[in-house]
Amino acid sequence: MKTNKSRILKLALFATGLSGIVAEYILSTLATYFLGDSVFQWTMILSVMLFAMGVGSRISTKFDTKILEKFLVAEFCLSLLTSTAALSTYFFIGVTEYIAVIIYGFSIAIGLLIGMEIPLVTRINEENEDLRTNIAGVMENDYYGSLIGGLFFVFVGLPYLGLTHTPFVLGGVNFLVAIVLFFRLRKHITRFYRRVFSAVIPLLLIIISFLSYNADEIVLYGEQKRYNDKVVFSEQTRYQKITITQWKEHYWLYLNGSKQLCTFDEWLYHEPLVHPVMQLTKDPRNVLILGAGDGCAIREVLKYKGVEKITIVDIDPKMTEIGKTNPIFIEMNDSSYYDPKVKVVNQDAFQFLEETDQFYDVMILDFPDPKSIDLNRVYTREFYTLCNRRLRPMGHIVTQAVSPYYTTKAFRSIEKTLGASGFETLPIHNHVYSFGEWGWVIGSKHLDKPTMKNKLLEMDFQDLDVQWITNESMNLMTSFGKDLKNADSVKVNTVHTPVLYRYYLDGTWAKFL
Repeated sequence: MKTNKSRILKLALFATGLSGIVAEYILSTLATYFLGDSVFQWTMILSVMLFAMGVGSRISTKFDTKILEKFLVAEFCLSLLTSTAALSTYFFIGVTEYIAVIIYGFSIAIGLLIGMEIPLVTRINEENEDLRTNIAGVMENDYYGSLIGGLFFVFVGLPYLGLTHTPFVLGGVNFLVAIVLFFRLRKHITRFYRRVFSAVIPLLLIIISFLSYNADEIVLYGEQKRYNDKVVFSEQTRYQKITITQWKEHYWLYLNGSKQLCTFDEWLYHEPLVHPVMQLTKDPRNVLILGAGDGCAIREVLKYKGVEKITIVDIDPKMTEIGKTNPIFIEMNDSSYYDPKVKVVNQDAFQFLEETDQFYDVMILDFPDPKSIDLNRVYTREFYTLCNRRLRPMGHIVTQAVSPYYTTKAFRSIEKTLGASGFETLPIHNHVYSFGEWGWVIGSKHLDKPTMKNKLLEMDFQDLDVQWITNESMNLMTSFGKDLKNADSVKVNTVHTPVLYRYYLDGTWAKFL
């Protein structure tokens, strides 16, 4: 009997480790999505939870009686909190500006409960095993649960269930084990607590089941509160939160809450992104597009009849699927994904460049803004150096480079970093109604800056089916006033010294996105 009791207690700790570690990962991921700066958020969430576990352990020393009952209370509370942490975050993101309080509040609460449970189980189990075996067994099962939880989160939960439903699966496992623990050790529980738990268990089951069943609608409610316009699509993928909103006949695309494009004026962005670099390149046949899963860059490249192959690399299969199959995007990108010249590769761009044996005439880099350490990686000298190796000697590269006015230091850092990777650089800019002033940086392996500028000023777009760009617009796009901020001291952005995302977050543009 003692052996069975010990096993069920350790099983409970296994479930605690399982659900607790997943809750940590989910809250860290949500903090990155909504608060930015992934390194800071992951570090702080994990540190806060570990600190809370220490506090929980200290609190457990105050419990002198009814240890098993208090452990069960902690188990049921933990089941509820781990199940609903992500859902609550998505709900409150549209209700309050203080989302950090919600995320870190859940981190503290879950940490406190986990911290209380481990010493409580050790004390409950001390009559079954000697101290050495008891402590080792308790910690062992908690750590094993953490490993299984981490593997589940990475390989099953995040890719297939998303951040909304994964917590309910792991919280449900914890809840189920707590129920088994209650019934197996029922005779050791006082009559009052037996009655309380008998009432609480079905109530929690109803609450968790109801929230799980209605999770998508609750998330949509929170999403709708967050945006001014009607949300017509919202999905959390393994890599990002994709949201599409509608205003009258126009649509917005958001990634992790940041604006990416609007059907009202997207050509004011995509035509400067594509046509200057395509026109600078003599006979561009093989074109590589990194990012740009919406398909609009493909549409513009296809206007050059000499192009034989277009490879688009986007890490998120869902984004390219939307670009290919969503009616809004099919109309916007003119069914560009269905052209036989187009090849889609869903892979990390850094990894793709390291592994490919192809050489390209033109490279178009259209990644989201470098607002996190993860995105910072594809704006580094190391990444641009890989691009340089795969670009033909007479080829050209262009990268989106955020706003030269609102994020001046970030813009100049991208320019400087591209230059440090073996390219001659030329910055350009344009006013996009939906975003304000936006910038790009063109890189060449054989033309210097004055030559590139002169060639742009001589360009003729009359034979292209374009909506805005003209020869006259080149004067505007290549002309800059003084920088609004002194950017002379900006550094080259590298993998080992990631400065760009800091420059971006310190700018004023992030306040508008």
